[in-house]
Amino acid sequence: MRKYFGTVLASLLFATTSVAASASIATERSKAGRAALEADMARMALAAGGEVGVLARHLETGLTLSMNDNEVFPMASTFKIAVAGAVLSKVDQGVLTLDQLIAVDPKHLLSSEGIAEIFPFPGVSVSLHNLIESMLTRSDNTATNVLTELAGGPAAVTNWVRGLGVEGMRIDGDTNDIVGRFYGLSPADGPVGAQLEKAFAANSTIKASASFDDDARDTATPRSMVLLLSKIAAGHALSPGSTDVLLGSMERCTTGLKRLRGQLPTGTLVRDKTGTIGATANDVGILTLPNDRGRVVIAVYIKKSLKPLEERERVIAEIARSVYDYMLIENVDR
Repeated sequence: MRKYFGTVLASLLFATTSVAASASIATERSKAGRAALEADMARMALAAGGEVGVLARHLETGLTLSMNDNEVFPMASTFKIAVAGAVLSKVDQGVLTLDQLIAVDPKHLLSSEGIAEIFPFPGVSVSLHNLIESMLTRSDNTATNVLTELAGGPAAVTNWVRGLGVEGMRIDGDTNDIVGRFYGLSPADGPVGAQLEKAFAANSTIKASASFDDDARDTATPRSMVLLLSKIAAGHALSPGSTDVLLGSMERCTTGLKRLRGQLPTGTLVRDKTGTIGATANDVGILTLPNDRGRVVIAVYIKKSLKPLEERERVIAEIARSVYDYMLIENVDR
């Protein structure tokens, strides 16, 4: 009998050791694969001709890929996610309602798709829900200016982000402020929107300040954006209803079809928000893997690049596809 139990015990110990060894081998392979992909991302980033920062995290397992993820980048229009969140938090508090009509002050008009394109004259009121939709799907600058004011101003948006425990992100202005800073325009000379229209009508060759990409204002790290998006996607930032509103609008985003979405398989569910100004091209969002293999929160930021926008967008698309494939393989057993 003792001999029998000894044989069984030896078998169990061997099996346990084998399982542990297999797990250790799998872990080492995963680390090697991650290191190889991160090296490949660095190679892809060279084609952008500037500085590139990436963070991608599998929401359900925490598996992470990164490159320059603590570097600070101009957010451009990706800050609109934070604006939407801050406004929707006021909806959750009962201060605002999605169906209430908001008057669009002419001072908020700024050229872009959306309100300024369709309604260039005074006398426009838009529901809060439609303002959010236009801001996130078409990157409507006018809607963003209105919503930033409704949120309580840029500082209030930053405070909402900080309240979620997100550091490394700051909102210092609305789109009038950001665009005005980029083109070196002064509020003392009148509304930024009007100044831009006059300049473009005169075929002005306005160029960005050389220091714009190094300005600390309205910046984020890829890590901070992924953390914010993760909290939103996990339902830790807003009510279920407000979370659906924000993510639903991001799902309908039309401004980045050649970026995160550009090389993903047809039908992939993507919720994203782009940002573009001068030497900056960004896309951040949430990719849903097929067959219940989870979601990937990703931020790709590019700054200081003089390459054509198409080339920068291709880099974002290539990185997104590599991340997607890696996360899909690593979560095959989920």
